[in-house]
Amino acid sequence: MSSINEVLEYFPHKLKNKILENNLEQLEEIRLRTNRNILLKIGQEEIKIDYVINTQEILEILQRICDNSIYTYQSQICNGYITIKGGHRVGISGNVVVKGGQVINISHIYSLNFRIARQVIDCSYSILPYILNTKENTIYNTIILSPPGRGKTTLLRDSVRKISEGIEEYNFKGITVGVVDERGEIAAMYKGIPQNDLGERTDILDNVSKNIGMKMLIRSMNPSVIVADEIGTEQDIEAINYAITSGVKGLFTAHGDSLENITLNPILSQLYKLDIIERIILIEENRNTKLIYKK
Repeated sequence: MSSINEVLEYFPHKLKNKILENNLEQLEEIRLRTNRNILLKIGQEEIKIDYVINTQEILEILQRICDNSIYTYQSQICNGYITIKGGHRVGISGNVVVKGGQVINISHIYSLNFRIARQVIDCSYSILPYILNTKENTIYNTIILSPPGRGKTTLLRDSVRKISEGIEEYNFKGITVGVVDERGEIAAMYKGIPQNDLGERTDILDNVSKNIGMKMLIRSMNPSVIVADEIGTEQDIEAINYAITSGVKGLFTAHGDSLENITLNPILSQLYKLDIIERIILIEENRNTKLIYKK
């Protein structure tokens, strides 16, 4: 409950008490929409709270999230979300203001979606035998593949922690990891402090594109492993190739549900053709993991 209380601190007292009337053990989301009842997503169930929230209350909650300085959080708001203490993320929707092809503001805020963060410690044990190169105390260049919602970022996060800390069971000594956290979903940085444990030998670049961040980390932090979530652009592929040909190992995630998705994808297939990926791991529908490619 401590993580949920971190979120509820931003809510008016009356609303907080109404939410706390429910069993929140598996709470995943709290959705606030102007002039609508509040909805809780708890596991596979949706619960409607008998509380219609208004525009003023939503703005007051946003002000609290932004420490009463919305301007300070403008860049995060333009990305459509704000990361709060504990690593929880607040999605924002409203009137999007675009200038020169760039989002410069979201005004007339209509809804907020609080997504509850939970770090699943040691969940990566199912994939570590596929990833680790214990003979050389490093990893294989690996892609974790799955459709949205099967937990690939959760697996990635815990894999980073284990690789960074070291794994006694495999006689694996911790190595330096560089994480490019473009959307703040891996480390969940809050005021410069990662809210998720990524290990003692991990350096993080937050809120930067993957292609720029990978090159920055390689040039400045000398990582043994570079990590990025949801690769899929031409620029990502170019940066990954740069990293791996520079002698850095890579651990990435991508959307897909089969090896064929990789080979037919005009962007991701380039990695396959470059012959630099050594392992591809699929998260199946039941969330079991399966090695589908081994070089």
